[in-house]
Formats: sequence, structure tokens, C-alpha cells
Amino acid sequence: MGPIVGETRRPLLIGEQAPSFEAQTTIGKVKFPDDYKGKWVVLFSHPADFTPVCTTEFVAFQKRFEQFAELNTQLIGLTIDQVFAHIKWVQWIKENLDTEIRFPVIADDRGKIAEMFGMIHPAKGTNTVRAVFIIDPESIVRLIIYYPQEVGRNFDEILRVLKALQVVDENKVATPANWPNNELIGDEVIIPPPKDVEAAEKRKEEYKCHDWWFCHKKL
Repeated sequence: MGPIVGETRRPLLIGEQAPSFEAQTTIGKVKFPDDYKGKWVVLFSHPADFTPVCTTEFVAFQKRFEQFAELNTQLIGLTIDQVFAHIKWVQWIKENLDTEIRFPVIADDRGKIAEMFGMIHPAKGTNTVRAVFIIDPESIVRLIIYYPQEVGRNFDEILRVLKALQVVDENKVATPANWPNNELIGDEVIIPPPKDVEAAEKRKEEYKCHDWWFCHKKL
């Protein structure tokens, strides 16, 4: 799991530095974060190779591979299997589903990386849950999502939150619910709260506002 507190490990938290690791993958050895400097990373785990839900997820990720690349983002998969199982599985996906998996899949056969990231939950034995970690170019964990083994992920949502994080960082704003399709303000973004009374009073002159504490604008 995450950092050590006393004698125990606690879960990794949003805003913390992602753990460093080296690993064997389906495309060779990788070293994180050194091999991903300047990139966003989506690190995700799946319970096991040769399982139907995981197979649909890998196809879904690969179908959006170019969209992630356009967002300066690299994908890394992980499960507690040996690399030969990963290789055979991605070969099966290519041969039977006409989809070539182009992102690396980590062979974490001893579970050390999964444990560092909190991908193993007690009720699921040694299997990894469906975890998603979005990590920024500074190797900071920016988003964590856990799904149960029985429910496949929504990959358009993973793309959406990745885009939102990049918009937030670039423009120093916040994004509303369901952005960019919010029921109140559409694709506009929310202005950070004012720091003093004077700034609060000028708000409605500078932006579109429901009130001084709820102002928004087009990018």
C-alpha cells in the first residue's frame, strides 16, 4: 500500500508522491517514474489475465490509446501474473479480437507493486481490484478510483477526468459536475473563491455569477 505510518502501511492518498518501481512488462523493463518524465500516467490494475471483464477493459483502453496519447498520457496495466501469461493473453486478444495491445502490462507476480499502490484488498485474497491511478508529470497521484471485480470500468469517464485535471492545472480553475456538460453552466469552468471582501464585491463585474462565491467563465 502507501507510506508507512508507525509499523503499518496506509493506503496511498491523492496528492502524495507515487511510489517508484522497476518492473518487467510485455514490452520489456520499465522504470517509474524515470521512463515517464514529463508525461501523465494512467496506472491501472485488473484481477487476472484470461478473464472476460478484464478482456473487455483491455480492448476499451486500446481503442482509446490515441486519445490518451493526445493528452500526453501513457497507460500501464498491472496484475499479479507472470509475464508469459500476459504475453499469451495479449496475443490471444490480437488473434481473436483483432486488437493489438500497445501499452505495457506489468508482471507483478510477487505483488510488491500492487501492495505499494493499495491494489490488493483483503476480501479479494491475492487478486488486485480494478484500481485506477492518474499520476501527473511530477509523479503526484491526482486521482484514485476503485471498482469491484464484477463491474467493468467506464473508460470515457477516465478520459474525462484526465482532461479535467489538465484543464484545472493549466487554467487554475475548477470544473463542475459532469463537465463539460454541466446542467447549470455547460462547458464553462468555475473561478476560484475570492481571498478578501473587496475581491468578492467585484466578482459580478468580472464574471458571470450566481452569487459572489459561484462565478464561472468560458475558457
